[in-house]
Amino acid sequence: MILKKLELKNFRNYDNLELNFDKKINIFIGNNAQGKTNILESIYVLALTKSHRTNKDTYLIKQNSLFTKVIGSVEENSKSTNYEILINTEGKRVSINSNPLKKVSEYLSRINAIMFCPDDLEIIKGTPLNRRSFFNVEISGLSNNYVKYLSDYNKILKTRNEYLKTTEKVDFDYFNIITDKLIMLNIQIYKERRDFVNKINKYIKTIYKDISGKEDIVVKYDSFIDNEENDKYLYFQLQNKYEGSFNNELYQKVTLLGVHKDDFSIFIDGVKINNYGSQGQHRISILCLKLAEIEIYKNEYKKEPILLLDDIFSELDRIKKVNIINYIKNDLQVFITSTDLDNIDKKIVKDADIFTIKEGKVTRGD
Repeated sequence: MILKKLELKNFRNYDNLELNFDKKINIFIGNNAQGKTNILESIYVLALTKSHRTNKDTYLIKQNSLFTKVIGSVEENSKSTNYEILINTEGKRVSINSNPLKKVSEYLSRINAIMFCPDDLEIIKGTPLNRRSFFNVEISGLSNNYVKYLSDYNKILKTRNEYLKTTEKVDFDYFNIITDKLIMLNIQIYKERRDFVNKINKYIKTIYKDISGKEDIVVKYDSFIDNEENDKYLYFQLQNKYEGSFNNELYQKVTLLGVHKDDFSIFIDGVKINNYGSQGQHRISILCLKLAEIEIYKNEYKKEPILLLDDIFSELDRIKKVNIINYIKNDLQVFITSTDLDNIDKKIVKDADIFTIKEGKVTRGD
């Protein structure tokens, strides 16, 4: 998968920008606050329809503008496809080959992109919400079904919470119907998340050993659901859990159980590092987690994701840089930002197109 052309209109600090990419490695050089990260962010938006930096789409619109538009031409298996995201104060519209799509979910998982950035540390150090959001985004990039499950789950959860909050006398026929729908969606989301974590663990130990020389790392999915392969048993398990929590839910007027409260943990040498690990452990574990995603795309889905590396090389020692380069250099298109070419391995620079950015102006060459 190769991004051949990128067009931005009123995106962050760019009025109009058009870039063509001839090589697989593309490096954006410039001082801070010049617009390097904005370009990587726009590619991420093109792939996932949302930013990795803000939950408010309107923040992407250039000041004093009414809309922003990101357009990209992506080549895969010798076939070129044009993608477009339009964002204004009324919402978001997506198109493929100039054909508008009714639902964003129909657009997702077509462009595969993985972002590495300094804020990734918050995935591990931050709240369970941070980690759920990360896994939701990453799994959505692989599975259209997952996007639909999440959307339906949030709607049913809202309906159930509103009923618990406002009802004085429970209509059990109605309440059991919405609870049953919630149970089924819990199971679907749980299974997608569980399978994703299993795939991560299939690759992360080898990656961690290659980069750090150690291999005792594992990602664990912390769910209110007890691991069970059989859907029938999963259903009865959840049915019993919801029946057991009914009185407390009625008293507190909110749904107390569900995958919306699940979490993920990373263990190194048997120790959960979410809250207790060092800065170095956090950094290397999140890098390994995302490198494992690359292996999932390549080996499980036969796809080659676009890699977005936002100022990560300045934070790593030379050995780790070299080991990471070995994972990203094989036939993958990579977009890198840095304040200085000296932070980047000379072998990468030699094979790259260099773009210099100053005050929102992009010129080819260093």
